[in-house]
Order: sequence, then structure tokens, then C-alpha cells
Amino acid sequence: MAKYSKTAEKSVESAMHRMKKGTLEIGNSDKKVTNPKQAIAIGLSEAREKGAKVPAEKPAQKKAATKKSTPKKTATKKAAPKKAAAKKSTKKAKPGPKTGSKKST
Repeated sequence: MAKYSKTAEKSVESAMHRMKKGTLEIGNSDKKVTNPKQAIAIGLSEAREKGAKVPAEKPAQKKAATKKSTPKKTATKKAAPKKAAAKKSTKKAKPGPKTGSKKST
């Protein structure tokens, strides 16, 4: 059983020719399509609108999940600000000498 119908193949082929010619645009904007994968997607979308046999669109994947994780910073750089903050907080926590404003009689 074929995955795509002949109508879908012709629609994709037409979109590829229009991309190579420079007349294929993205949606209603004036931007020209330069990526072949985008041209194929447009061709399949047009085939779906015509009612051709085309598999359903896959849900869009999140880009954050596909990004590579950035390397972590070294522990020495992280520890330095914490120690400085701890020293400042301990100095503020010490109570100073109390001065009595009331006189005893």
C-alpha cells in the first residue's frame, strides 16, 4: 500500500519546481522558500487541502528538548559568592553594645 497518492506526489513535485524557479512563497507573505524540506511540507499541505491521500501531520517537537545541554560552571566560581555572602550575613547578625536611653533614679 502506497504511503502517498499520485496527486500528493505531483503536488510536492510542483512545489519543488516553484521553489527552484523562485516563485514559491511562505503563506500570504512575500518571503521566498529556499529550503527544500519547507517546499515538500508546502506541497504536502496543498495535497491535504485537495483531499489527496497523505498521512496526518506529526505534532511539532519542542526545540528546548532537542537542544544540547550547556556545560556546567566550575564549583570554585559558584562557591566564592556564597562564602562572601555568608561572611556578610554573620557580621550583620552580631549584636552591638546596647546603649540605654532610660536613666535609673
